[in-house]
Amino acid sequence: AGIGKYVALDLARRNARTILACRSRERGQAVVEAIRVATGNPAVLLRLLDTSSLASVRAFAQAVLREEKRLDVLVNNAGLTGLPFAITPEGLEQTFATNYLGPFLLTNLLLG
Repeated sequence: AGIGKYVALDLARRNARTILACRSRERGQAVVEAIRVATGNPAVLLRLLDTSSLASVRAFAQAVLREEKRLDVLVNNAGLTGLPFAITPEGLEQTFATNYLGPFLLTNLLLG
């Protein structure tokens, strides 16, 4: 939803192979289908990613590096605020993990 959806829509309109990295399979797939219909671009894909989980970030990065020949643009758009204090299963504060640590790790892993 929001900025991420419209960035993905713009990239797909430019005929880019576009990967949406989403926490929710159902919501993500709905956006993928909407973008495909709006742009006529079949190369819009969904991959699951939860940036609050470093294990999820590592698995996502490994899959991208294995499946994609190259990566030209990375848009780190995940973020949350206003949630009650929570600790992730990895022992990290959830907001900090989601908004900073996950995207930082993902960017560094995808640099190759």
